[in-house]
Amino acid sequence: MKKSATLRPPVLAAGGIVIRETPEPLIAVVRLRKDKSWVLPKGKLKPGEDASVGAQREVMEETGYDVSIEGFLGSMSHAEGSKLKIVQFWRMRAADQTARKLMDDVTAVKWLPLQQAIDTLTRPHEKAFLISVGQAALQAAEPLARDATVEPAAPPVFDDRGVSKPNVFFEAIRAWFRRWAA
Repeated sequence: MKKSATLRPPVLAAGGIVIRETPEPLIAVVRLRKDKSWVLPKGKLKPGEDASVGAQREVMEETGYDVSIEGFLGSMSHAEGSKLKIVQFWRMRAADQTARKLMDDVTAVKWLPLQQAIDTLTRPHEKAFLISVGQAALQAAEPLARDATVEPAAPPVFDDRGVSKPNVFFEAIRAWFRRWAA
């Protein structure tokens, strides 16, 4: 029996829901040069690259801002041509000022309140994702004292830099595809 010619490893990517702290917190959306679509800042991982490191790199390239990672928000997947694309997202906080020029693929960055950011996004799967995690991303910026008595569903896992890590599902998929391709 032959392996299916159409089964390909997924494209692995990472990005951020990037918050600027203002009286009304603002979320970054970026405009792509190639199709003029408004998207969440994200990009493909380099081979062997840690997803959170890749997310921070891609967000800094696409927004021009230095960012700090504050926690894992979730993953989304969608078909991109004949391939499956899996994107992990972290909540990130932007520095006050831009630190670098935008990469050539991006023509603009907008900082918008949550609902305007959702309305501005071009791709339906990104709109749906931001609808599902947007409030959690904004609330993470608020003091956690009010939640001190609430027991978390599962204890968070942190890497060496103190950044919360996603569950092992993503890494299990990556390992499975490595074994399959071998």
